[in-house]
Amino acid sequence: MLNRTRSLILITGLVLAACAPAATPAPPQAVEVERFAAEAPVPVAQEDAARAGADRIVIKNASLSLLVKDVTASVDEIVRLAESMGGFVVTTNVYGTTYGPNNLPAKQASITIRVPAERLTEALTRIKSMAVDVPTENVTGQDVTAEYTDLQSRLTNLEAAERQLQTIMDGATKTEDVLDVYNQLVSVGEQIEVIKGQIKYYEESAAFSQISIDLVPDVVAQPLDVGGWRPEGVVRQALEALIASLQVLVNILIYLVILGVPLAVLLGLPAWVVRRYVRSRGQKAKPTPPAS
Repeated sequence: MLNRTRSLILITGLVLAACAPAATPAPPQAVEVERFAAEAPVPVAQEDAARAGADRIVIKNASLSLLVKDVTASVDEIVRLAESMGGFVVTTNVYGTTYGPNNLPAKQASITIRVPAERLTEALTRIKSMAVDVPTENVTGQDVTAEYTDLQSRLTNLEAAERQLQTIMDGATKTEDVLDVYNQLVSVGEQIEVIKGQIKYYEESAAFSQISIDLVPDVVAQPLDVGGWRPEGVVRQALEALIASLQVLVNILIYLVILGVPLAVLLGLPAWVVRRYVRSRGQKAKPTPPAS
């Protein structure tokens, strides 16, 4: 029983040492735990990170805004680009907007993709080639090597504690011992899953760079500005007004053909029949002149 109690104290101290970033002065029972931790081998991940020239875990992301001629076509092209480079689309949002003094409708979009980190520069170059202009561009890098190494070390310690707790669990005979070890196993298991999720997030974020893109329609591409007067903008507005007027005329003709012709037939045919009838009656009623 004494050995089992000492083992429980040892494993409990190990778990606390693996999970707590800082510790208060240890009680006498924890001296053995501290000695065990000091003599334990350094985890492999920590050794690798300590070496000079070790691989760094860097998360690279980019964001940019593009002026494009056709927003919908550009979105489709960016989707194809991401898939062709072995990446994928995270989110896509296409929505309506208006521009100009006449509040003409247009489409605007935002799209987020992920591409292999080693091809980030290539992806940005190809995306910018789709645009008329690139008003903003931002590329960031976050080195998370220290955080990643710390998570690997904590995971190694927690997994070792989990194995020791399982061994004690298998040999426990008293109900209170079983429940105590079981509760610790559950707690350690939850911590292991959380840390595995954080490690996976770092690995995937470092392997696939995120690119966020805002697509804006290029309605007036670099207009000529002379003393505040923009001839290109005036020409464009005049063309838009002409197209709108022609659209109204065409709509009127369509209504006349589709609606006017049937109405003319329906209303004109009875009038023609009545007129013919009246004329025929008038001719019959006219007196015949006497023979001379």
